Amino acid sequence: MPNPKRRHSKQRTATRRAHDALTARSLSECPNCHERKLPHRACPKCGYYKGREVFEVEESK
Repeated sequence: MPNPKRRHSKQRTATRRAHDALTARSLSECPNCHERKLPHRACPKCGYYKGREVFEVEESK
């Protein structure tokens, strides 16, 4: 199994890791209850997707 002959410099390692930063999730607004939700998914607060109820949401006490 081949091994590297010389170690990578700190700059080369940092340059490679420059694109590893996490990005924030893109959220859209639910047209029914105006809560923030993931796009193309049913709203977890009201259970609606594309203007119709997909599932019933239980009310928390």
